[in-house]
Formats: sequence, C-alpha cells, structure tokens
Amino acid sequence: MTGRDEEFRDYVSARLEPLRRTAYLLCRDWHTADDLVSITLGKLYRNWRRALGANNIDAYVRGMLTNAWLDERRRPWRREHSTDEVPERADLAAGKPSVGEREMLLDLLGGLAPRRRAVVVLRFYCDLSVEETAQVLGVSTGTVKSQSARALETLRLLASHHSAVESGRRR
Repeated sequence: MTGRDEEFRDYVSARLEPLRRTAYLLCRDWHTADDLVSITLGKLYRNWRRALGANNIDAYVRGMLTNAWLDERRRPWRREHSTDEVPERADLAAGKPSVGEREMLLDLLGGLAPRRRAVVVLRFYCDLSVEETAQVLGVSTGTVKSQSARALETLRLLASHHSAVESGRRR
C-alpha cells in the first residue's frame, strides 16, 4: 500500500459515518446516502492530491457530497419519494431529540427544495459559515443568506402546520 493510499484510508475511516449522516440528511434514504458517499469517495480518491491542497479538506469533501446529491436529483429516474421507514439507528442520548422529533425534523427538511435543504444541512448540521457554504455550493454569500432565510421561514410554516395537524388528531 502506498503512502497516498494509506492517507486516503485513514481519512475515510475517520469521516465515513459523518459523511453518511450528512448524505442521509440531504436525501432522506439510507441506501441513496450510501450510494452518494460511494460516488463521493470514488471521486475523492481520484482527486486526493487536489483535496489535500484544499484549505479545509472536510469542507471540500462535503462540497463533493452535496454536488453528487444535486447531480443525482437532476436525473429523471431519481425523483425523491417519501418513505415510512424509520432510520436504521436511533441515538437516544440525553439532550438529543426523541425519535419522533427527529422524524418530524426529517419530514420538515423533506419539504424544502433541494438547494434550500443543502443550505440548511451545510449551515446548521455541518456548522459551516455563510462563506464556507457559498464556496461549497458555488454561489454567492448573498444567495446563501437568502436561501437560508427562505428555508427557515418555510420550516417555520411547515412546523406550525405540522403542529396544527397533530393538535387536531389528538382531539
């Protein structure tokens, strides 16, 4: 095994699960998330030297992952569909949202347009700055700010509608 291969293997070993979770937040399907991570890691391996030259390799890889998801969304046979499946694993550690709350959050995320969902995931799940998010998506910081604001407004509306529906069911 070459030093390049070993470096790559070490990087992937340390980042695989976070990449998989990020992919799931984008596409909301574990199988598709695994496919996206595989596509991303294949491209990363081919461009490993360039990735090492990036200011922030994790941001570079998240950008590759996000772009892979957006590319997949454009394919006519890959239209998003809803599912009643619960994620394979639940993290019920203290301070974490309950399974029901997490499911509701994922449903709310699913109500966003793909670009807005990408902005929300990168900004609030991956904790990227406006500038980093803009760089990952290849858009201006103003676009990130406006998409972020619109996405959060949409999430608020969807959440209030969801709450109203749930209140009506309990009566």
